[in-house]
Order: sequence, then structure tokens, then C-alpha cells
Amino acid sequence: MRRTYLDHAASAPLRPEARDAMASAFEVVGNPASLHTSGRRARSVLEDAREDLAEVLDAEPAEVIFTSGGTEADNIALQGGWAGRRAVRPGIVVSSIEHAAVRETAAALSLRGARLALWPVGTDGVVVPGWLADACDDTTGVCSLMWVNNETGVIQPVEEMAEHARSVGAWSHSDAVQAFGHIPVSFRDSGLDMMTISAHKLGGPVGIGALVVRRECGVGPVQFGGSQERLRSGTQLVALAAGFAAAARQSARVGVDAEALRLGALRERVVAAAAAEEGVDVLGEGVESSPAIVNLRIAGARADDVLMLLDAAGIDCSTGSACEAGLSQPSHVAAAMGLGTGASETVRFSFGWSTTDADVAHLLEVFADVAARARLASR
Repeated sequence: MRRTYLDHAASAPLRPEARDAMASAFEVVGNPASLHTSGRRARSVLEDAREDLAEVLDAEPAEVIFTSGGTEADNIALQGGWAGRRAVRPGIVVSSIEHAAVRETAAALSLRGARLALWPVGTDGVVVPGWLADACDDTTGVCSLMWVNNETGVIQPVEEMAEHARSVGAWSHSDAVQAFGHIPVSFRDSGLDMMTISAHKLGGPVGIGALVVRRECGVGPVQFGGSQERLRSGTQLVALAAGFAAAARQSARVGVDAEALRLGALRERVVAAAAAEEGVDVLGEGVESSPAIVNLRIAGARADDVLMLLDAAGIDCSTGSACEAGLSQPSHVAAAMGLGTGASETVRFSFGWSTTDADVAHLLEVFADVAARARLASR
């Protein structure tokens, strides 16, 4: 059976350019921290990757800290950002729709004395305007707001958050995992102190990400050792870094704006099909969203039933984040948007570099029948 992959937000297929870059880098022998010739060659590959990634991000190479992925980067940002300032700035502000890597880290820090405030969202999925002015003050250490929500694709006002945080002396962080490669991202222009990105969401390898940290931001490490990546100890992942940079370079070559137009056209076809079906709504419709994600609520149908029926039809999609340890539960994002029992009726389709017109056509061919059958199964 033909498989149609519409789950790029969980993990995108590996780009050929990334595979080729890693194949070449795997031939390089040596630890990049070693001073001999082989070590210096490995270090050269690593630093070339850092420079390439920094150029695409509009950041300085020294600001790019390689990690094992987005989860580790988020943990360093929140834990390291809070730990050094907790005596005078115990406050942490995160939105109610954050990825588990931010949400659960903040919750764990609250058990260690952090004063946690959850930034609510409206029914449109955007954080409530004006709320931050009261919650983020001169006792706040870190404020974190994701750039693009990983379930709805709704774009959040990251630059406004960063500006307010800076005005009161708090450090700002954004999980930009779902933004990088899909919408324009400039670390320099964002005003952020810290930003998280991950390779495998844009066609790079699994197992590597980065935390971009502004030079003047004094965030500390959360683990200790050789400090190879300044805030992260451990031997660097040279081949994965090369693959990450190659995927980012290819994304830049294609052009984020051009790719956004292409993916946006595919998304609009799904949105139009949803509008033609009674009882199907688009989460976050009417506000600025990523062209790579569309989340549908199919009223009266359990999301798990929809997922299984689509899987049987050869279509891969998701009921929410893929990072919730495989648990089947209502979407915390949909719940935060006020959907109530409807939080168990949402299905996410996400697109990327390998998504084609034929992929979306395949979805639209089976969607109405799947929705009807799922409603019957849910009775």
C-alpha cells in the first residue's frame, strides 16, 4: 500500500543533502577536542557546521550550542536560566500551550521553589494580549513562549514577549523547533536571549539540536564535565552537526518564503476541504499560522479512531505531539483553547520538504469517508 507521510511536525524525512554530509563526516576520524591532526580535522567539520547554521539563523557562531535535540535545549534554557538567578528572580513564565520539554521542566522547577505563572491562550490559540505585563516583572528570571505551536501551527508574539522581558530584566526564551525552516526566523532581530531549534523537524538527523544563546545572557550549565559546548558537556556529534547544517543550508537555498507559499497552498486545500464538511473545524483559523501545520477538530469522532482509519488508508498523521511517550490523551493545547471534550477530537496534519500535491490529494480522497466512519465508531 502506498504510504502518505503527513507528520513532518513529529519528524521529517531525512534530506538527501543531510545524508550525504553525514556520510562524508562519518569518514572523519578523531575527537574534536583532541589537539592532534585528526582531532583538528574533526573540529574543523564541527565548526564549519556551526558557522553554516549560525548564518542561516542570523546569529553568531559562538551563540550556537549543539545539544542532543530540542528537549535538552529547552531544559538548559529553563533550568540554567533560572538556577543562577533564583535568589532574586524566582519567577518563571511559560505559556499554557508549550511543548512538554518546557511545560514539564517549568513544573519541576516549581517544586524546587520557582514561582510559576502559566500564560493563558484565547480560543484562537494565541496567548492573551496584555497578560504578560502583570505576570512578568522584576522578580521574573525566565519567560518562555514557543514561536509556532507544535499542534495548531499558530504563530505566537515572540518579539513582543522578548521586548517586555528585556524591559524588566528577565531572560526570554522561545522554542522555535516548529518555526525554523518553515517561517522566517532571525535570532538577531527577534530580541530573544535564548532560542531552541532541532534538526529532524526540517529534514536533518534525529539526535541533534541547538540552543542559541545571546552572548550577554549568563545562563549556566545543568550538567558538568568537559564543557565542550560551553553549556553542555560531552563529546560533540560531528557527523550529526554536519547533517544538521546541510539540512538548514538546503532549506535556505530553496527559500523559506518560497517554501511557505508552496506549503501554504497545500494547507489551504485541506482547510477548504474541512470547510466543506459539516462538523469539522480548523483550530486557530483566522490568525497567523505556520503553512506547515493544520489541526482539524472532527466533532463526534475520537481522534484515535480517525488516526487508525487514516493509517489503514495509508496516511500517517498525529493526534498531537509525538513527544508524549506514546500516550493517548486529550490535547492539552486544545484544552487550553477551551475545547473541553473536543480536545479528544483533534487530528494534526503537518507538511515539509517532501510533501507533494499527490500527498494532499490522497488525504482529500479518503477524508470524508474516514470522518463518517470514525463518528460511527465513536457512538
